[in-house]
Amino acid sequence: MAADAATRPAQLPFHRLPAAAVEALARGEGDDAVLEALAGAERSRRLLLLRALDNALGGDGTAPPVPHADAWALLERVQRAAPEVFEDVLMSPGTGMWASLAVRAARGRSTGQSDAPGWVVTGHLSALAAAAAARAGLEFSITVPVRHGRVPLPTLGCAVLPEREPWSTARVTGGAGRLRVTGAGGGVEVAPGRAARGAGWLPVRRLTLEAGGPPKTLVLEELDPYRTFPVPSEPRPMAKAEAAAWPDLLTDAWRIVRRADPVTAGAMRRGLLSVAPTSARERFRPYSCTAAAAFGGVVASLPDDAVQLAATLVHEFQHIKLGALINLGPLTEPPPDPGPPEELFYAPWRDDPRPLEGLLQGIYAFFGVARFWRAHRRTADAAYVPLAHFEFALWRAQVWSVLTEAHGHRLLTPLGRHLLERLRERCARWLTEEVPATELRLAGWAAADHLARWRAHHLRPPAAAVEEAVRDWRRGAARPPSALAAEPSLVPDPGAGFLDTAAVLARHHLTGPGPDGARPRPAGTVEGAGPADTLLITGHHEAARDAYAALLTAAEPPVAAWAGLGRALGSDPAHRPAARLLLRHPERARAVQDALLATAGGAADPVRLAQWLGQDPDGR
Repeated sequence: MAADAATRPAQLPFHRLPAAAVEALARGEGDDAVLEALAGAERSRRLLLLRALDNALGGDGTAPPVPHADAWALLERVQRAAPEVFEDVLMSPGTGMWASLAVRAARGRSTGQSDAPGWVVTGHLSALAAAAAARAGLEFSITVPVRHGRVPLPTLGCAVLPEREPWSTARVTGGAGRLRVTGAGGGVEVAPGRAARGAGWLPVRRLTLEAGGPPKTLVLEELDPYRTFPVPSEPRPMAKAEAAAWPDLLTDAWRIVRRADPVTAGAMRRGLLSVAPTSARERFRPYSCTAAAAFGGVVASLPDDAVQLAATLVHEFQHIKLGALINLGPLTEPPPDPGPPEELFYAPWRDDPRPLEGLLQGIYAFFGVARFWRAHRRTADAAYVPLAHFEFALWRAQVWSVLTEAHGHRLLTPLGRHLLERLRERCARWLTEEVPATELRLAGWAAADHLARWRAHHLRPPAAAVEEAVRDWRRGAARPPSALAAEPSLVPDPGAGFLDTAAVLARHHLTGPGPDGARPRPAGTVEGAGPADTLLITGHHEAARDAYAALLTAAEPPVAAWAGLGRALGSDPAHRPAARLLLRHPERARAVQDALLATAGGAADPVRLAQWLGQDPDGR
C-alpha cells in the first residue's frame, strides 16, 4: 500500500475510459475489457479511501481496542509477499463497502443504521489484514474485532467463539498453515485451506460455474458483515437446504445468461464477484440490490427458479456498471442551492417517487432486463415463452416511457444526455418487434395499473378544486369544475405498496394453474391482491366492478381499488368516460371521495362519481 503510487495524492493520475468503452456503456452494454477498465478505477478509489482512513485514524493520541497501525503494516507485508492475495482482498465487494463506511466512522460521521461501535467498524481493517496474511502464508499475530461471538475474516472464513459480549476483541495468530483465533472465552484453531465447516469455523463458499467456456468463480457470500447494502449485517450462515439450492441455481442461471447475452456474460466474468443470499420472498417478487461502493457484489433473495435469477443478475450487473461509470463521471448536475425541493419522478418499477439520479439507475437496470427477456424469449423452454414475451413487452414499454420523461432534462450532464439518447435509440427499435396478443395485452394492463395506482397514492389535486367538486356533486351539477383538471401536486405517500400487483397476477396467470387448478392462484397468495383483482384477471368484469365498488364505499377505501375499478369498467362502452378517468387521473376520484367520506353526507357511488368526473374534457 505504501509502495503503490495510487495512494500518493501528489502523483495521482486520472482514470479515463476509452471512447469505445463509454459508447458501449451508453448503449447499456460493455464487454470484459470495459469492466477491466472500470475495475481499475475502482481499485484506485479504494486505495484512496484506505489512505484517507489512515490519515483520519492517525495522530489523535488515543489507543483504540484494535490498533490500525498493526493492520496497515501487515497489509503492506501481504502486498509485497503475495500481491495477488492483496488484490483479491482489496477488490472484494465487502471491502469497498466497508472502506466507505469506515472513513465516515473515523471522521465521526454516521455509518447508517448499524449498531456496531465505531472502533469495530474501523477495526475491520485488522480482520482484512489477518485474512490476507493467512491466505498469503505469513507468520503474524494481530488483534481483531469480535462481533456477537463471530470473527469474520473476509475472503477466508469466519471463526465462532464462545463470547458473551456483543463487541469484543480476539487475537488471530497465523503460521505454518495454521490459524489460531483466541478470545476471552476460548479459541479455535484450524488449517484454513483444508478446514471443514464445523462448530468453530465457517469457510467462505466459492463456486465454479462452467457453461461451455472458461470457468467463472463466484463467492456465495454469507459471512462478510459488509456484504449487505446500505446497512451492514452480521454473518448469516445459510441453512442446509438453502445452501444446497444455490449452486445449482447459479450454475443454471449462468448458462442462461451466456446463451441469452454472451457479451454480458463475458463482462460478468470480470465484474460479478459475489452473491450474498437472503431468504426467499413471495413468488415473482424477488429482492435484490447493489451499491456503487461494493463493486462486483449483489445481494439476492433465493429465487423462484434459475431464469428469475438470471434476470436478477443481469438487472444488478447493470447497476454495477452504471455505478462504476458514475464514479468517473456524473450523469446529473447537483440541483441549484438554494432552490426548489428536489424534483421527483414516476418510476414504473418502484412504489415511491424517485429523484433524477435514482430514475436513471432504474432506466439502465431495466433496459438490461428488457434486453435479457428479448433474447431469452427466443431460447426459453416452451413453458416459459409466454412469460418471456410478457416481460419483454412490459419492460420495453416501461423503460421507453421513462426515457421519454427524462430525455433532455436540464440537470443532465453531457454524459447523462448521451447515455439517454443512445438508450432511446435502441429501445425505439424494440418497440417495433412483435409480441403475441395475449402477452402484449397483459403487459399493457400491468403498466397502466401500476401508473394508476401510483397516481392515486402520490398525486393530490388542488384542495380548493376538490372542495368545489364536492359542492358541485352535491348540488347535481352536470360536470365537475374545470379547476379539478389543474396540475396535481406530488405528495409522497409512505403507505404506498404492492403497486406491481397486476404484473404479479399476470405472471401467475401466464405460468400455469395454482395449487387448486385455478388461473391465477387464489386471492391471498399474492400480497396486495384481493378477490376483486382475481375476478378481474379471470375475465369476470361485472363481478369485479361490484367488488371494487363495495371496497370504495367503505370507511377506509383501499387506494388501489380505484385503478382496479377503472380496468373493470373498461370493457363496458357505457362506462368508458369513468374508465378513462380512473386509469388516467384516479387521484381526482380518490380526493373527492375522501372529502365526501369526511363529511356527514357519506361516500358516493364510485361508478357514478367516476362517470361524472370523466365528463371533464380536460380528463382525456
